[in-house]
Amino acid sequence: MNYPISKQLAAEGIGTFCLVFAGTGAIIVNDFSGGAVTHFGIAATFGLVVMAMIYALGDISGAHFNPAVTAGFVAARRMSVKVAVLFVFSQLLGAVLASGCLRMLFPTHELLGATLPSGAIEQSFALEVVLTFFLMFVILGVSIGAKEKGITAGLAIGGTVMLAALFGGPISGASMNPARSFGPAVAAAEFSFLWIYLAAPLIGAFVAVAACRCVREKGCCTPAQVASR
Repeated sequence: MNYPISKQLAAEGIGTFCLVFAGTGAIIVNDFSGGAVTHFGIAATFGLVVMAMIYALGDISGAHFNPAVTAGFVAARRMSVKVAVLFVFSQLLGAVLASGCLRMLFPTHELLGATLPSGAIEQSFALEVVLTFFLMFVILGVSIGAKEKGITAGLAIGGTVMLAALFGGPISGASMNPARSFGPAVAAAEFSFLWIYLAAPLIGAFVAVAACRCVREKGCCTPAQVASR
């Protein structure tokens, strides 16, 4: 079923809201509880909320919830630029609303789960590129056109997010998602390193598209694949 664009945009906004609220909320609660959630719990939260939202909304919008993923689908010629711009706007809005809610719930928390490099800037930048490459490469493999749907997609993508957060989180924050970083940055007014989490995921997504073309059948990322929506 092809849903109208208004419903697709609502799905992207709601899904991104849930992702940011649950994922960065786990970081905040972990700080307030003295580490009760744990690093593993934070990584699991991100992976599980992504998986849940794919199952809930994948058939409506494709469950991107990530401007880098949307840009990757455009680069793969599976989605039009016009629709992609609307998707990104909805994703950023959902992320900002989620972080705004967390600001009201935890007004004394300084960073609200904002992503910051723990070491050298170039190290975190490179790590975000590679982690997003992993994520986008998996997404391209389990999606149909510009839509992620089905049991395989939810498990594969949610598992990849969790895996990346487990080993990359302590260094770069394992954002892989400009919206996930944008929301907390706006709510916490912390923009020092936001450029890393806007630029690096986009580069990683574009590299993943190139890699997909190397291994997939001819014509998998051609104009014929552009979604009609």
